[in-house]
Amino acid sequence: MQTTLDVQGLNVVVEGSGPTVVMLHGWPDTRALWDDSVASLRDGYCCVRFSLPGFDLSKPPRPVSVNEMCELVGAVVDEVSPGEPVTLLLHDWGCFFGYEYAARHPQRVARVAAVDIGDTNSGAYLKSLKPKEKALIAGYQLWLALAWKLGPWLPWLANRMTRFMARSIGCRTAPERMGWQMNYPYAMQWFGAFGGLRGVARVDRVFGPVIPTLFFFGKRKSFMFHSARWLAALATTPGSAVHGMDTGHWVMRQKPVQFHAWLRAWLDQPAPARDEAA
Repeated sequence: MQTTLDVQGLNVVVEGSGPTVVMLHGWPDTRALWDDSVASLRDGYCCVRFSLPGFDLSKPPRPVSVNEMCELVGAVVDEVSPGEPVTLLLHDWGCFFGYEYAARHPQRVARVAAVDIGDTNSGAYLKSLKPKEKALIAGYQLWLALAWKLGPWLPWLANRMTRFMARSIGCRTAPERMGWQMNYPYAMQWFGAFGGLRGVARVDRVFGPVIPTLFFFGKRKSFMFHSARWLAALATTPGSAVHGMDTGHWVMRQKPVQFHAWLRAWLDQPAPARDEAA
């Protein structure tokens, strides 16, 4: 049975029963990214998904700060699972915002399953990038940040820029479901818009050591969003695990059967006791 809740203007879809899994997508997707994941989990888990603010193109643009995003995620978690911590299932910018929420409220998050975005704000990751990789990352992100700036004035151009970049990096989302409104996280990253991204938690100090983490990543990319140190730490931490897959960035769509089999097997295992002082 599927129900839809309104939580601070977000349409939150709840399906299935059991321990709660809250799913956060990234750019340039919507809650539809997780449809196959819900189908594979709903017989044993309460699956919760919603489109991030500003990513539902049927609604007006809604850029939010990191603080506001964490408050919105917290409102959803408290609504769907007021008495028990949840598992977060994350991808792309959903990883960034989900990590920050969990770092601020570790008592509300039992485990994290993350896809393709790891310790991007760690020193180990920044040192691992070659100059060409840094240029590629800056190039596509600044392009999208610029599209965000142009959006209110030249929406047709901003949309074309957004869809061109999505095609260029292998995104399979239908073009009509992508728009410049989704690009505000890149404006936060590069222009400091909406408070920017300063002061967020160091991912490598929280996930794995404190919160059990399952990490998937695609091997077929021009650059990675994690360091070798991150993989090694997760692989040797009880309750955490790593799976590298022969895919690009959208692991759950490119290898859905394998992805969901590994995800379900990990979720079905009892979570280890947490060392809150780690």
